Amino acid sequence: MTDEQHNLAPKFDPKAVEKGRYNEWLEKDLFKPSGDESAPAYSIVIPPPNVTGKLHLGHAWDTTLQDMIIRQKRMQGFDTLWLPGMDHAGIATQAKVEEKLRGEGVSRYDLGREKFIETTKEWKEEYAGHIREQWAKLGLSLDYSRERFTLDDGLSDAVKKVFVTLYNKGLIYRGEYIINWDPQAKTALSDIEVIHKDIEGAFYHMYYPLADGSGQLEIATTRPETMLGDTAVAVHPKDERYQHLIGKTVILPLVDKEIPIVADDYVDMEFGTGVVKITPAHDPNDFEVGNRHDLPRVNVMNDDATMNDLAGKYAGMDRFAARKAVIKDLDELGLLKGIEKMTHSVGHSERTGVVVEPRLSTQWFVKMAPLAKKAVENQATDDAVDFYPPRFNQTFLTWMENVHDWVISRQLWWGHRIPAWYHNETGEVYVGEEAPKDIENWHQDEDVLDTWFSSALWPFSTMGWPDTESHDFKRYFPTNTLVTGYDIIFFWVSRMIFQSLEFTGERPFENVLIHGLIRAEDGRKMSKSLGNGIDPMDVIDQYGADALRWFLSNGSTPGQDMRFSYEKMDAAWNFINKIWNASRFVLMNVEGMTYDDISLDGDKTVADKWILTRLNETIEKVTNFFDRFEFGEAGRHLYNFIWDDFCDWYIEMSKEVLYGENEEQKQMTRSILVHVLDNILRLLHPIMPFVTEEIWEKIPHQGESIVVAAYPTVNEAWTDEQAAEGMEVLKELIRSVRNIRSEVNAPMSKPITLLIKTSKDSVKDFFEANTNYIERFCHPEVLEIKEEFDVPDLAMSAVITGAEIYLPLEDLINIDEEIARLEKELDKWTSEVALVEKKLSNERFVSNAPEAVVAAEREKQKDYLEKQASVKERLASLKK
Repeated sequence: MTDEQHNLAPKFDPKAVEKGRYNEWLEKDLFKPSGDESAPAYSIVIPPPNVTGKLHLGHAWDTTLQDMIIRQKRMQGFDTLWLPGMDHAGIATQAKVEEKLRGEGVSRYDLGREKFIETTKEWKEEYAGHIREQWAKLGLSLDYSRERFTLDDGLSDAVKKVFVTLYNKGLIYRGEYIINWDPQAKTALSDIEVIHKDIEGAFYHMYYPLADGSGQLEIATTRPETMLGDTAVAVHPKDERYQHLIGKTVILPLVDKEIPIVADDYVDMEFGTGVVKITPAHDPNDFEVGNRHDLPRVNVMNDDATMNDLAGKYAGMDRFAARKAVIKDLDELGLLKGIEKMTHSVGHSERTGVVVEPRLSTQWFVKMAPLAKKAVENQATDDAVDFYPPRFNQTFLTWMENVHDWVISRQLWWGHRIPAWYHNETGEVYVGEEAPKDIENWHQDEDVLDTWFSSALWPFSTMGWPDTESHDFKRYFPTNTLVTGYDIIFFWVSRMIFQSLEFTGERPFENVLIHGLIRAEDGRKMSKSLGNGIDPMDVIDQYGADALRWFLSNGSTPGQDMRFSYEKMDAAWNFINKIWNASRFVLMNVEGMTYDDISLDGDKTVADKWILTRLNETIEKVTNFFDRFEFGEAGRHLYNFIWDDFCDWYIEMSKEVLYGENEEQKQMTRSILVHVLDNILRLLHPIMPFVTEEIWEKIPHQGESIVVAAYPTVNEAWTDEQAAEGMEVLKELIRSVRNIRSEVNAPMSKPITLLIKTSKDSVKDFFEANTNYIERFCHPEVLEIKEEFDVPDLAMSAVITGAEIYLPLEDLINIDEEIARLEKELDKWTSEVALVEKKLSNERFVSNAPEAVVAAEREKQKDYLEKQASVKERLASLKK
């Protein structure tokens, strides 16, 4: 090894570690598929972020989990593809660009459609650049040569093919329906683009006079301005109060026209007066009632939510100004009974934040029933999509079983133009992937498709579909795992599933890993309005990408929300710093060593055998937890092994050999230090790519980068259960002696006598063979290991597995305090015995748990009973 390889900086500095590393990986093409067609393929498509701004902590979490999965699979020898891309995000992007233009005193209409789209493309390029920079800072191992955009030519071809096919099957249709309307963006919204918020409103109670002058009916509404479009009032057919009025008419106030009284089961007899106004053009339920009774549909609003000419004297007013004017006029006419204040749930546009207006509109729809049925049926087959955690499968099924037809047209300019044309003279509709040949006689539909229409095709359109012979489609589709938040199961996950089944005959992905939201430290949702958002790039500037990634992976429980915490970020940085310092120790002690010098053949100390056994256990557990997407558990095992076993125990024990005279043992210990550190770095690499590469290239190693180094596997030859058990007893002994020294303020420099009493030959032999460790870590002046000896009364004691230890410290011991301490210890062992015995007396546990688990519990019971008996015996002798 060269000097440069050994040269780890004295202090961990994430900025220095991360600088230039990402570009180096890209230049070496390490993130592209291996091209090894004999290897199993593993693919992930990134949930494409919207090109509307910066990535937030949720994106960082989402993409870190994906990167961890793909990096591990790459190291495990899979032919991996992680495909990046971005979403044009129709309404969201158009709203941002229009806002920018408004600041310049220009509207999209001033620019015209073509110029506006050019301007939006420029915006897209600028923000796509920002997103790529953020991906780089996070260290995401994406194959940029395959990057896609939901408006690129290939995806446009896929969108047109899907639209035309569904139309020809009768699954896409054009119809007049009540839809959610965003009056600021002037576009239709699907149900799931509407956010319901509780706001203060009112029930306005008013009278509609009967046309024959025989009285009046009381009506209540929360939207009195829509009464100008009423075409009936309705009562329940079985409501005895009103049966005599069915078929008669009332005078619609302010409009002065007669409208009928109809009978319909929709009306709730128990609510209010049991009479409701029917406005088929402004309410989805009224629309259905209107269809049943063949009522006219009177739309009294423009697309910007101002009142139109059919609103009479209120024409030109904003809807909320019209509401006040209508109420004032009704009051003056004596037709306003009263106003009842209340809080109610009102739909708001997810993108612009304005109150959504239910509005009659001609739109394009996807007929969902047959598509949803296919998706639901597929979940009962071997080809089902597996949700992690599994409870989200039911969320998906419930949604699909109750789904409404999907309104897919949007009154925007930025998006996929609907491939439908209307004949200029006949009005005939033509739907096709190409424009009609005599285009001069046709005009294309002005609308674009809902963003989610193209996103729903993402897993297969990005792979080259509709060309089913394309290499990537054949090799990498279906994809393996989708990682996403629970908030878009309806928007996106469900749509990808039914579109993929419809057009490829296969599920789009094998697994869906669902994570929650990242919340602020106090548990509140992060939002601009609360000012509690955290920019992941700021966190990286302060702590480094590896620390952020460790925090995000370690706090990860599938399906659960996570709280961001600077305290946890400090802990993540400290952990990396611990690894850094341990690596510096290893490097200082293996100077001049090459990869070929590493050999694990030959005699090993008990510490050597134990650390290799623990490494095997850690590899097995971490790999299993990764396979189940339980990254928090994987991180916990890694942390315990690295911090406790390797840094706090093995490195300290290695000094016994490294500072000794036995050159053969030294070489073995050096080999094991490098071997274990190498495996630690490889296990950590998917989570902490930067620091692991920095250290790995400086230790004796083989290969050009840890990115493509082999992921650790269990080597059974290195497992030594006997050494592992012995080592655990030795650690117990050392901890007990240190605790006793601490309790009586006897520092390590103070000479003590250490008596170890054991009737077990195996324990006695083990301690006698490893007195060097006992002397190094316990510092006894006198050490005795016997089956029997007279225990002095004035001695501190502890019970460990298979032995009792005594420290005669007459001048430092308070008998009463020692009795109190032992009584506390007795309580502990009594409690442990009770717990294990309760478990073993449970027949279901004993008969259903794996044999090894039950055997382990029986061993625990035996150990705890021995410890309990020893403490009782010691207490009895002290109390004499």
